[in-house]
Amino acid sequence: MTTQAATALPRWAGIVITLALVILVRESAVLICSALGIDKAANIVGMVVMFALLMLWRWRRGLPSWLTGASNVLLVDSGFAFLPVSAGAGIILLSMGNELWAVLATVIISTLLPMWGLAHLAQRSLKDTPSAQTRPPQRGQS
Repeated sequence: MTTQAATALPRWAGIVITLALVILVRESAVLICSALGIDKAANIVGMVVMFALLMLWRWRRGLPSWLTGASNVLLVDSGFAFLPVSAGAGIILLSMGNELWAVLATVIISTLLPMWGLAHLAQRSLKDTPSAQTRPPQRGQS
């Protein structure tokens, strides 16, 4: 794997090229999936193809700094896309009445159980790493 390619593009140009790349891959996936009769799979096919293209690009030449910078800018600002969904979910939750507590319990349990399991797996894998097994000498010992 090589280091990042050194290209000096303005930030706005990197964002435009990154958006064009995303739109091109997604629309190509829509065309291909609709030609194959699997329209509903277009988004996931586009994500998998984009991931594969970016991984190949990274392994072959290294990702350019303009792509990394533009992706960071777009990811930071993409959180605003979830505001309408969150507001709608809040309105629905408040209008549920007596079912609210059952739904909240389900949401909390279905969130906490996977987090608890992941924490235990992470703890187990960290115990098995060589760096975790080598301890620094205690005080008074050499």
